[in-house]
Amino acid sequence: MSTLKNHVQLIGNVGQEPAITNLESGKKVARLSLATNEYYKDAKGVKQTETNWHTVVAWGKTADIIEKYVVKGKEIGVTGKLKTRTYTTDDGNQRYVTEIEANEMLLLGSKNDK
Repeated sequence: MSTLKNHVQLIGNVGQEPAITNLESGKKVARLSLATNEYYKDAKGVKQTETNWHTVVAWGKTADIIEKYVVKGKEIGVTGKLKTRTYTTDDGNQRYVTEIEANEMLLLGSKNDK
């Protein structure tokens, strides 16, 4: 049952080219935005789309895979957990960020997708 705690699964499309950073410690981190779409009909019966944007962070081998194979528009599946962090801006304001820390990623779509 502990695997159900703080567990996220998303399938969506990458919104922009992933940002890859090689840290001084030798670790690699990838950051990307992922769009997920939900479809519903409004009160008039017209089909509507709601898009949600998620920030995904991946480390190590998962970051390597993202660097090699993931591009803007690519459909991927991600499993991981939610992580919230805080930081202070230059003008002294405190900001909170919630991200998905990916531990697994699945490349979806056809092999010919770029």
